[in-house]
Amino acid sequence: MVLQRVRRMSTKRKRIARGFLLDARGRVSIPFMPSIKKSDLCIPRVAASSYLNTAPLIWSFQHGTRQGEIELLTDRAPARSADALRRHEVEAALVPVIEYQRIPDVRIVPGVCVGSRRGVRSVVLVTNGKELSEVETIALDTSSRTSIALVQIIFREFIRREPRYTSTAPDIEAMLEKYDAALLIGDPAMSVAGGGRRVFDLASVWRERTGLGFVFAVWMVKAHLTKDDAIIRVDWAAARDEGLAHVEDIIAAYECDVPLPRDELRTYLRDNICYDLNEELRAGLELFYRLAYKHELIPRVRPLEFVR
Repeated sequence: MVLQRVRRMSTKRKRIARGFLLDARGRVSIPFMPSIKKSDLCIPRVAASSYLNTAPLIWSFQHGTRQGEIELLTDRAPARSADALRRHEVEAALVPVIEYQRIPDVRIVPGVCVGSRRGVRSVVLVTNGKELSEVETIALDTSSRTSIALVQIIFREFIRREPRYTSTAPDIEAMLEKYDAALLIGDPAMSVAGGGRRVFDLASVWRERTGLGFVFAVWMVKAHLTKDDAIIRVDWAAARDEGLAHVEDIIAAYECDVPLPRDELRTYLRDNICYDLNEELRAGLELFYRLAYKHELIPRVRPLEFVR
């Protein structure tokens, strides 16, 4: 820890400055207030994507009452947030849910998610008019590994066929020029309709086949951390609630990047996306894990473990 330079104090009496005990010459003697731990003095690092659907979860940390509580690292790709958590570069991250089964020693923050009860709008499979049963080749946007796993489960479990998959850059024109279908996620997926294309909302397909909602991402925290670590004391649900109370501010910040009318952006954040990890979404998440194991996308089904 780097200590700020402390001016000398002329008095012979020991004085306190910045939480440290000083001798008469102004030198740091011993730590004062031994109840202060290293974790209290370090700002935890947290990773999240910068898509519109995550904005209500991070607005409080960027613009609201929780500024300075965490060091927030944003990236357009949710998969890279998962990689940062796996490499111990951050203490917590908003991570695609499939990664819970792949990253060792993590816990889920309870009650908060990026999910959908019906149509999500921002995770779609697009074709040039073909039905899903006619699709033989799919170009995959690799930004979210959960969405890739969901596509594979939909085709293996429900459509009963196995297309050929290729990872590509998320460019809808280039993708559909070479492949029957294209997986797109996030903000780019919200404005791909038209031009004779068919857009299959993957949360809607999941709902039709299972009767359940779907969870795309959750906050995850490293399992070895304790209640003494600052990251464990973050109130993620309160941060979400503050963000949802500022939906109009979020829309104003994103409307230049997502070319849709404000009413559609408002409906997306308030109706399409569900930020509450309730019992129905939890049931959908557990079914997703069982099917991922059945189709050999994960090595085992790890029970849900939450931060306490």
